[in-house]
Amino acid sequence: MPFAEGYVLPIDKPLGWTSSDVVRKIKVMMRRLGHRKIKVGHAGTLDPLATGILIVCLGRATKQAEALQAQPKEYLTTLALGATTPSFDMEHPVDRTFPYEHITRQMLEEALRTMEGEQMQLPPVYSAKSIDGKRAYEYARQGTEVEMRRAPVTVYGMRLESFEPPRATLRIRCSKGTYIRSIARDLGEKLGSGAYLTALCRTRSGDFTLEDAYTLPQVQGLLFPDPDGTEDVRR
Repeated sequence: MPFAEGYVLPIDKPLGWTSSDVVRKIKVMMRRLGHRKIKVGHAGTLDPLATGILIVCLGRATKQAEALQAQPKEYLTTLALGATTPSFDMEHPVDRTFPYEHITRQMLEEALRTMEGEQMQLPPVYSAKSIDGKRAYEYARQGTEVEMRRAPVTVYGMRLESFEPPRATLRIRCSKGTYIRSIARDLGEKLGSGAYLTALCRTRSGDFTLEDAYTLPQVQGLLFPDPDGTEDVRR
């Protein structure tokens, strides 16, 4: 394949990997193919605790990364109602609990409708937002308080896929830069309770869907067939 000429590779990012981990892995594969100076980047970061589609750009396609990142996204996420964590997901343990027994499916669906549209969203303090040259999560891990600035985002639509209290699964279509963790926090507050993410999967990024994506073992198997299946995909 003419990777250096430009190639867009949709990857199904595994749980626990950073987006940079994926880029480094693809770079290793390219070096093994002889493309030692090829550029590799991604179009839209996914948190380590998230899975799903990560667009990786190779060669001249890296020039398209910004345009690809600007495309709308879709996520499938599961929330735990009745509790919060400092990071709004499972990276940190529960810090507060709230009643959730009063929440009905109708209440949840009505709250979701009020959260659609253009808005100024407050990012999580445990995020990669840059503040005075440092990532917000660096300040948070040091115990330093910082003021997070709201940023414009658009939520195109939210649908309740299932509701088995205290768990709720949502499908969310939104603009780039939207923090699904912040949506969970805001939803919990609207319901007079709390909420945090227990699972997050990006199912679409622009025209690319999860069905289009390759797992890293699939990419490695296509490029470097390993009859014994013994090679560690992280190497």
